[in-house]
Amino acid sequence: MSQSTMSLVLYFVVFFGIMYFLMIRPQQKQAKQRQAMISSVRVRDKVITAGGIYGKIIKVKDNSVILQIADKVEVDVAKTGISSVENRDIVVEKDKKNDKNDKGVKLAKEDEDDKSDA
Repeated sequence: MSQSTMSLVLYFVVFFGIMYFLMIRPQQKQAKQRQAMISSVRVRDKVITAGGIYGKIIKVKDNSVILQIADKVEVDVAKTGISSVENRDIVVEKDKKNDKNDKGVKLAKEDEDDKSDA
């Protein structure tokens, strides 16, 4: 290969390396954190839906949850429609004992209501 071809290949490798670390890797990390949040929702969590509705989970199903948004007002919402859990932080951590690809879900902060109810 000529010198110009080698430098062109090197530029492409560096470009794709930069794109990986600036765009692809953070997006994968965010997707894992969102999946951990969705899979760890539980009863009495206060959540915000993608439509901006605030509610409290009263029942968790396989693919949906039932939110209480007011007294005697319950709405069935898909789990993927939940944009955030307000009363606790969910952190994705690597489990060093298991395979490197497996992630553990750690609940970093509990709601005071959950502690007083228990």
